[in-house]
Order: sequence, then C-alpha cells, then structure tokens
Amino acid sequence: MPSDVRGALVQRVSALPDGPLDVTWIPVETPRLPLGRIRLHWEPGSLAGWDVTAHLGLATNEVHLASWPAAPDDWPRLIRPTIHEVLGLCAALAVATAALDLSNRLAQV
Repeated sequence: MPSDVRGALVQRVSALPDGPLDVTWIPVETPRLPLGRIRLHWEPGSLAGWDVTAHLGLATNEVHLASWPAAPDDWPRLIRPTIHEVLGLCAALAVATAALDLSNRLAQV
C-alpha cells in the first residue's frame, strides 16, 4: 500500500464468488469515511500472508468491521463475501430510512 494513503475505499463488489473487488486509494488527509462506505487496509503479516482490516463509515464515526490476520495472497477472494453482505445491508438500511422519512413527512401533511 502506498505511504501517502490511509487505505482503499471499496467502490464495488461483485456478487459472483470469483468476481472483482474494485477499490480506490483514500489519501491520508481524507477526514473520515462516508456513511455506509468501507475502507480496507492491508499490510504484510508478521508471520505469513497479509493482515487485512475493514472499517465501516457510520453517521458520526468509523467502526472496526472485521480483521483477517495472516490472510493468504488471494485475500480479496476471502473477504469478498463479508464486504458484499455488509454493503447490501447498508443499502437496505438507507432505503428503509428514506421510506420512513417519507412516511413521516406524509403523515404530517
């Protein structure tokens, strides 16, 4: 991972088991993750493989989502199901929140 980044922002995760995991670098000066977005960070493991961590952007903070210590070289394949499911849950929560907000506004009319 380049020294001037703090991780990689997940842009897209394929639903296919061997599908792509598209990311873009996040510059060090980026303040925090947007709501529902995932940041990945990886570095060589102390004994073998890669130490991979994922953080999730919430409304007021970032939270530790998962860690995969000593993940094998094909670690994107290992973490893809977790990342895909979390992004799907975030999208569903965003739709439910928007529907609830609309329902509340209509009830006030």
